[in-house]
Amino acid sequence: MTAPMSWRPLVRPARFRRAADMALAGLPLVAGAAAPAWRLAGAGAALAVAAIGAVAVLAVAAGAARQIDARWLVRALDAARPDMEDSAGLVFADAPATTPLALLQRSRLEARLAAAAPVDLRGGWHIGRLAIAWAVGLLAVGAALLLPPGAPTATRLAAPETEALSPPGVPRLVGQRLHIVPPAYTGLPARYESSLDAKVLEGSRIEWTLRYAPAPAAVALKFLPAETVPLRLTGADWGAVRGFNRSLLYRILPSGASASRLHRIDVTPDTPPTIRIVTPARSLSLSKPGQRDWVLQFDAADDHAVNAIGQLHIILAQGDGENIKFVEKTLQLRGTGPVAARRFAAQLDLKALGFAPGNDLVAQLIISDNRSPGPQQGASANVILRWPPPSAIEGSGIDGVVKKVLPAYFRSQRQIIIDAEALVKQQRSIPAPKFVARSDGIGGDQALLRMRYAQFLGGEHEEQRNALPTGDGDAAAKPAGDDDPLAGFGHEHDETASEALDPATQATLRLALDQMWDSERELRQGRPQQALPHAYAALRFIKTVQQATRIFLARSGATLPPIDESRRLTGDRKGLEPQRLQLAVQPGDAASAVVTAWRGLAAGPVTAPLLDGLEVWLAANPGRAADPLAIAAAIDDLRRDPGCIACRMALRGQLWTVLARPPAGVARRAGPDAMGRRYLGALDTPQ
Repeated sequence: MTAPMSWRPLVRPARFRRAADMALAGLPLVAGAAAPAWRLAGAGAALAVAAIGAVAVLAVAAGAARQIDARWLVRALDAARPDMEDSAGLVFADAPATTPLALLQRSRLEARLAAAAPVDLRGGWHIGRLAIAWAVGLLAVGAALLLPPGAPTATRLAAPETEALSPPGVPRLVGQRLHIVPPAYTGLPARYESSLDAKVLEGSRIEWTLRYAPAPAAVALKFLPAETVPLRLTGADWGAVRGFNRSLLYRILPSGASASRLHRIDVTPDTPPTIRIVTPARSLSLSKPGQRDWVLQFDAADDHAVNAIGQLHIILAQGDGENIKFVEKTLQLRGTGPVAARRFAAQLDLKALGFAPGNDLVAQLIISDNRSPGPQQGASANVILRWPPPSAIEGSGIDGVVKKVLPAYFRSQRQIIIDAEALVKQQRSIPAPKFVARSDGIGGDQALLRMRYAQFLGGEHEEQRNALPTGDGDAAAKPAGDDDPLAGFGHEHDETASEALDPATQATLRLALDQMWDSERELRQGRPQQALPHAYAALRFIKTVQQATRIFLARSGATLPPIDESRRLTGDRKGLEPQRLQLAVQPGDAASAVVTAWRGLAAGPVTAPLLDGLEVWLAANPGRAADPLAIAAAIDDLRRDPGCIACRMALRGQLWTVLARPPAGVARRAGPDAMGRRYLGALDTPQ
């Protein structure tokens, strides 16, 4: 008699499939329950809900897997295999068969199970149930993200930072807490602070919770300079709520007890969004031939969030001169990326905008942040797309055809030397005709530069020189009947240009022009190597001319009238006596309350009028001080204890940063030391 076959290995795959199916259906439901807990109560609550949900899902999955046992296997085999003849229970029965027929049937079924391939009894996935579970979970998570962040779990009251000893029966602060709620548009969660000093965002709301033992009759918050907020008693705690848009100092005033020290609330302002131009790289771009569109990209950033919609302001300037027409248009752009740093992009169709020759297209992006109320706007710099000016051809009367081109600039003597040296190095690799042509071109540049400097000598070094008159020439060369016998052989000088230089400088310039002549001659003949010594010599002479100390240039076109000597020193000099320049006193620190207080604090105990004047000055000039609240706190400490020397020194230290710096002066040279005196004495001693 054989023992019954074990059913557990046969059901293990089916158990695993059912457990996995149940777990996959339960996990999205756990996430859907944990998301609202995280949004409303924080990460701790979300983790607790997720842990409890995971344990529940595992328990359900394990229970569903345990339902697959020997009875389930018998039913599954009888349904899946007809050769079991509805007798699979004989194979897996706990009690062995006793009748000969049952033993025969059991042996036949075991042989069939061993001979045939194992049957897959796992079953399929419950697709419908999984789809419903995941849809419900995703909807729950999405809805939780839309919920406003909940307030954090209230913490217990913190003990005061300093517990001053007070007589019995006098109220003493034993617990304190600040509940800070940022503006809703920032999306930041509320928080608790155990200190009475805090740094908050602009527009935040602060709730105070204070506890005294014994309880005073009344408690108030005194904000400098003159605002008082009473606290209300709720149970054993005193509380008050106030919003903040600027930094303030305050102290707590409990009835029947001394006031607390000053506390400060620093407010961080909400800055407007900033925009950076990504494309194009330059603010002014010239359109290219055949360009059909213009791509623009901007990066916008804000400390909290940038509005997803931006306004692209476009101006098309048409015409020129005084006939300019402006066409304005505004396009809406949708930004991409995170809320605090979005990118705005646009591809403008130039033809649709009417961009034509001679036009300018100006674009500027304007965005706003999510501040509420009163969103702040930011604007980018202008980017301009300009149609390049055409090289038009114009005719003007009998002057013929005039072509608009950029002005031509002369090459310098140093550049001519550089070009000649480069040509000499390339002589072996350049064909002879091309080498001569390039050398002749450099000679032309040398000629232009020579004529440029020749104008300062009245044109004496022109290309076309006239021969001097001699008795050997043809008599017909001398013009007959002319009053000026040299008129046919000379030329007129530009007296205005020739008088620009003194004689010594003119002589040096003539030497430079002579060297330019020799350099040009060699370059024209294709011999740049022989032209270089003359070019270097010309450069040295030009530098000498440029360093001349006396160069007088007469203004061209200005004809001054002759001086009438009879009227010199004959005018009425009444009221022309010299007047002293009255130096205005700087309306600042010389007689200000800051200087008065600075001197008074050094002299001894201060008086109330001195501090009053300093407070008035501080209220009128808040921008002069780097930390006006620190100065106000120092003034308040000195009011409470006028004889406190440390308080006076602290206030003087704060005022030192406000005082205007004296103008820089020349430091007096220090006297000589012992060695220096011996040296000077030795110099004065006659040898």
